[in-house]
Amino acid sequence: MKPTILIIEDDPDIAESIRYNLEREGAFSTLVALTGEDGLRMALGTGKRQTGSADTPPDLIILDLNLPGMNGFELCRRFRSEDQTRRVPIILLTARSEESDKVRGLELGADDYITKPFSVRELVARVRAALRRSGLETQAPALYDDGQMKIDYDDFSVECQGQSVKLTRKEFALLSILSRHKGRVVPREQLLDQVWGLEYYGEARTLDVHISGLRKKLGICGGGIETVIGIGYRFRPGGTVENGGD
Repeated sequence: MKPTILIIEDDPDIAESIRYNLEREGAFSTLVALTGEDGLRMALGTGKRQTGSADTPPDLIILDLNLPGMNGFELCRRFRSEDQTRRVPIILLTARSEESDKVRGLELGADDYITKPFSVRELVARVRAALRRSGLETQAPALYDDGQMKIDYDDFSVECQGQSVKLTRKEFALLSILSRHKGRVVPREQLLDQVWGLEYYGEARTLDVHISGLRKKLGICGGGIETVIGIGYRFRPGGTVENGGD
């Protein structure tokens, strides 16, 4: 079962960015609270949870300090005083950079501290490190195998019906993202973001061209890549060339 990360952040854009980047790793489930009060209810199981039960706290909390109402310091103190969350790792995420704030947060029981603006890769690495220290493994699956197509994410290799398929780096990246999110629609913007980067401003048709090339190289296995018109792409294992084409 994937570790559940509770993100308590009042800026919806930042909260969504953290959620997206954690879930695209394929190793985490996330919950988002935009206020300290909602975060407290979710963590303690007294509010509506998307996953887990009332007796199951999150596996890690990412906590902004500058929250309206109940701020991050108060929440950190409360989490450490409750039996359900006493041992849950807490990573503070804030624009405050003063040493006194860092020391206060750590003395209240936080496990780590990251200042804004922050690197997404660093945040994910710190989440993994905190979960490892708490005894939870968070490695994404290293292998995909649906009986027809096999993907080794570590070796960057792909086989369709036992035959090796040679892909470019971007084609492999696209296939990895889609297969890790099988059955779910991945928006075009997210694919462009993850494969080409946030600064990509090329032709909108570039993604479609790469997907088309990927389908052709995969042959019958490429039929599982479906076009969701106006939104993005979805991977369904066992699809046919006819239902997967543009």
